[in-house]
Amino acid sequence: MGSRVRLIVRAAALAAVAAAGHAAYNARIVRAPREGPARCREPVSILLPLRDEAARVAPALRSLLAQRGLDDAEILVLDDGSTDGTADVVRRIAGPDPRVTLLTGAEPPPGVLGKPHACHQLARRARGSVLVCVDADVVLAPHAVAAAVTLLREADLDAVSPFPRQRAEGLAARLVQPLLQWSWLVLLPLRLAETSPRPSLAAANGQFFVIDAAMLRKCGGFAAVAGEVLDDIALMRAVKRAGGRGVVADGSGVAECHMYSTWPQLRDGYTKSLWSATGSAPAALVIAGLFLVVWVLPAVAALGGSRAGMAGYAAGVAGRVVAARRTGGRVWPDSLAHPVSVLALTGLIGRSWRARATGRLVWKGRPVPGGGAA
Repeated sequence: MGSRVRLIVRAAALAAVAAAGHAAYNARIVRAPREGPARCREPVSILLPLRDEAARVAPALRSLLAQRGLDDAEILVLDDGSTDGTADVVRRIAGPDPRVTLLTGAEPPPGVLGKPHACHQLARRARGSVLVCVDADVVLAPHAVAAAVTLLREADLDAVSPFPRQRAEGLAARLVQPLLQWSWLVLLPLRLAETSPRPSLAAANGQFFVIDAAMLRKCGGFAAVAGEVLDDIALMRAVKRAGGRGVVADGSGVAECHMYSTWPQLRDGYTKSLWSATGSAPAALVIAGLFLVVWVLPAVAALGGSRAGMAGYAAGVAGRVVAARRTGGRVWPDSLAHPVSVLALTGLIGRSWRARATGRLVWKGRPVPGGGAA
């Protein structure tokens, strides 16, 4: 190994150690909804947008109907042009429950993505002082909504995104899904992100998103992010631009999400959004290169006997262990494959940009805004 390569490996190992330390700090200070009983006395509107979710909406809706500690709550469900009988499943499960209102969605106009358009329609009908957006693949604990609203108010926030525990089954999901929580625990300064108005310090997960209704109107609502693939992060950025405070939280104690069951589902889901997450093609190259240098190169060097490489690899594994333990993920043996996980992620970043460049970005039968040829 040449002297220049050894220097790069040492620098990468130091960066991995620093990242693991930062993850450990964030794991200590990250906000989280209470896992026990909670009480919410203000009116709450729970928004559930659906498109072809007949196969998995039942557990989500049942968990919403089982929410406790809410004095005044409504559940607004929107069927966004489903062709698989989603609305019939909702009617069967909800029955005559007066809290549930099932709406039929209008087709989004050109340049508008389906989910933010659906949430916009739901928000217009909502009467709550707090809006809680939930995805069809999320199952909430009985006091999750009350606890999340309590966190919003007690922390004096305008928006909070409790990140659900990600249920990963199968090799592909176990490799890639844990990187969702790992990424913001390792890279995002949480306390600064909570108070800073800088949009670049925004993180969120639309699977479970809680926002003050007045702030939603002030920041332009879902209509302001209607063309955004990552509408959750875009909405948190809009909150910051409007002078509000918002942050991602650890919701693993009150919510669980099973996003993808197969490799094609995971591949297509990440392909749809990673190009937007990285901002631009040059930025994507920089991000992918940084990930490969900090979390893959040390492991490769360790195979050649490098002590610095072994230290860097161990630090990468440690950061992954911290994230998994804090967010309810699988720790062993998955953390040991962290370099392989990073390789898989960088491959998906490249695939996403190739799909965008060739105009092949489609999601749930609709073209992705901005996903045409660059």
